Formats: sequence, structure tokens, C-alpha cells
Amino acid sequence: MVARLEARATRHYFDSAFQSPAVKVLPNEYYVTDEDLMISTVLGSCVAACIHDPVTGVGGMNHFMLPEGDMQSPASATMRYGAFAMEVLINELLKAGAVRDRLEAKVFGGGAVLSAMQQMNIGERNGQFVLNYLKTEGIPVKAQDLGDVHARRINYFPRDGRVMVRKMAPHHQRAEEIIAKREQAAAQSVQAKTQSPPRVERFTPPGVERFDRPAARAGVERFDRPGVERFDTGLRRRKPETAGS
Repeated sequence: MVARLEARATRHYFDSAFQSPAVKVLPNEYYVTDEDLMISTVLGSCVAACIHDPVTGVGGMNHFMLPEGDMQSPASATMRYGAFAMEVLINELLKAGAVRDRLEAKVFGGGAVLSAMQQMNIGERNGQFVLNYLKTEGIPVKAQDLGDVHARRINYFPRDGRVMVRKMAPHHQRAEEIIAKREQAAAQSVQAKTQSPPRVERFTPPGVERFDRPAARAGVERFDRPGVERFDTGLRRRKPETAGS
């Protein structure tokens, strides 16, 4: 539940070009609504699924970076991975009032935009994953724009299901830089959260009062009593440690 709440997009703004209130979805985020607004994102090798119920007008979008992770690892239960991101999006749509049998999807992204990722076929794998996932779930794909070498900006209107796609020039240096920074920042954020060590709290047993040694004052030399050996514990505190265009 916490992961889902943290992944919900929060960047609201007014889009002057479309004269519409809007929400920006970054890598590893999603947004679901029944309001008359626009959801936007920029995609490189990532994929965004836009799904809505045409009767209730409930719709939403996600933005994932990789198809699937190691199911035994806590890191796989994040919006970074398509398997989790798709499950979250569909479940949130149903909670908002959509009916599963009426859901329709449009999918975008999966471009070979970043030169360093072309050999890994990440975009192609993401695109194939989302199509297979929706087929398995019985959700029809009404439109798709996957693959190629373009970054994409997606403007999605969940109330009626319209999607406006703008492709950026292939291997445009500025576009690659922006996308690379966003995807790298998102990946590092997820990695930091999943690798953080568990928080350890210190407890004093009931009935035992704890006294901390007073810090030595500057300029005062400390002497141990004759015949009494001093033992230091030697214990140290551990340092705690988001397609288409």
C-alpha cells in the first residue's frame, strides 16, 4: 500500500497549449482519475499504458522502466517493473469505479532512444511485455505506438480516452539527456529505497535506567584510579544508510 501511495504522481500544472489542468507522470509513477484533465509523460525506452473505462470515464496511466524483476526480491515490488506497475494501475482503476470487462488500453514507448541501451533491447522487451500482459488479462489494445528510435511525449485524456503523441527527432541530444537523467534518477531512487538496511531501535529493559557517559570537557584531562583497569566497549553506532511523446 505504501509503495502505491508513494508512486502516485503529484505534479499538477496547467497546460497552456491544451488549455487544460494536467498531471505529469514521471518514471515509476502512475495516476488514476475520473476528472476531466490531461495526464502527460515523456518516454524513451520506458512504456506507458493508458487504460480507461469508456462508460464511467475513469482512466489512468503508468510509466515503467523494465518488464519484470526477480520475484523473490523486494525490488520487484516497485513501479519500476511492468508486472507491478500494470497490476497497480488496473487495481486502482477498479477501486476508482471502472469495470474490468469494459477496460480499454492504448500503449506507447519502448523506443531505442538511448545509444547505451540499444544493445540490451530494453525498449523492445518493454513493448512486448505490455502487449503480452494485456492479452493475458483480456484487455483489448485499441492503439499502440511502440518501438522505433523516437522519444515520445504523451498527452492522455482519460475521460474520453484520447491520446496525443508527439515524436521527438531520433537521437536528439537534448532529448536523450533529459530522458537519461530522469530514468537514471528514478532507478537510483528505487535502488536506494530497496537497499536501505532495516531501521534498528535501541530499547532499555524495563526497570533499568540508562546512563550515558558524560562527554569529556575540553581542557580537562581524565585519569583512571590506580589499580582499576578501564575497559571500553568498542561499540560504534552504525550509520543508517517513471513512454511516448
